[in-house]
Amino acid sequence: MRIAGADGDPEFERRLVDRARNGDPDAFAQLYRQYLPRIHAFAYRRSHSREVAEDVCAATFERAYRQLERFEWRGGGFGAWLFRIASNEIADHYRRKQRAQGERGQLAMHALHNESSIDDVEHIDTGDEPSRLLLAAMTTLNPRYQRAISLRYLAGLSHEEAAEAMGISKPVMAVTLTRALKALKKVMERMEPQEEGS
Repeated sequence: MRIAGADGDPEFERRLVDRARNGDPDAFAQLYRQYLPRIHAFAYRRSHSREVAEDVCAATFERAYRQLERFEWRGGGFGAWLFRIASNEIADHYRRKQRAQGERGQLAMHALHNESSIDDVEHIDTGDEPSRLLLAAMTTLNPRYQRAISLRYLAGLSHEEAAEAMGISKPVMAVTLTRALKALKKVMERMEPQEEGS
């Protein structure tokens, strides 16, 4: 899956970005329409909240518009850059939320019952309770690990695209993702209820 412009044509996308940089609002509007459904779906899978997904989309495209001059063409193109911005917006959202909830929120989260395994990350968009708890566990990870898991599994990006979206090499992405999944597994194990008598 290549992140590219209309009909998968990266040159078409490049022309749109160049036009948008030169002040053509219709070009940016076309990029917006092209990527909005995917960015929204990614944010919704990560948050299970339409309100959060809408806020993340608004912040992502606003930031992309303001920073369009800084965008540099790389392997993943404009789409990978947008997913990086969206991933950062989601991490910021959870950081703010965690600060607002403080210790009480953390205690409540650790008291939740969860019998899912780390393999549930492949089915995280189902909206069931184990998926919601898995997402809650993800919020306890450092932002870099959250972004790696989110981009690879929730945005549906390939390994290469996720690395590009994070601005790191494929080998670094592989190491980061491995560590992120191990950290997530430890959090999930801590969240599992202890059996009586053990």
